[in-house]
Amino acid sequence: MTISLHAYFAYRDAVTALRWLERAFGFETTMEVPDENGGIMHAEMRYGELAFTCFTDDRQYERPGRKGDSVGHGMYIALDTQDAVHAMYARATAAGAESVWEPELSEWGNYRCRVADPEGYEWTFGTHRPGLPATW
Repeated sequence: MTISLHAYFAYRDAVTALRWLERAFGFETTMEVPDENGGIMHAEMRYGELAFTCFTDDRQYERPGRKGDSVGHGMYIALDTQDAVHAMYARATAAGAESVWEPELSEWGNYRCRVADPEGYEWTFGTHRPGLPATW
């Protein structure tokens, strides 16, 4: 049995978000279906084996505010090396991402960073791969 987990995001300005995600993280838009109002009915993005969908938030969904250094949920993307984490952080902040955590080693051994995109979604990049035994 093959099982995969995918996320979806409602962006207030999904067209701008797609272009930003391409520039900031290197994601590739693999499908983009416009809606009748100039927004996005359905889009799909990919980075390696990671894939997710997004669409225009035409319902004005409520989003939690940050408490301390997190809103309590977000995307975590595992990268191969600390250098890759640094490179993603540099690329994202150069594109205007808000720095939440600069690249650092966590108390439990994950080398990670966290940024927030222009609409406040949190993206964490680290070397730990959830579900696999710890290697530290």
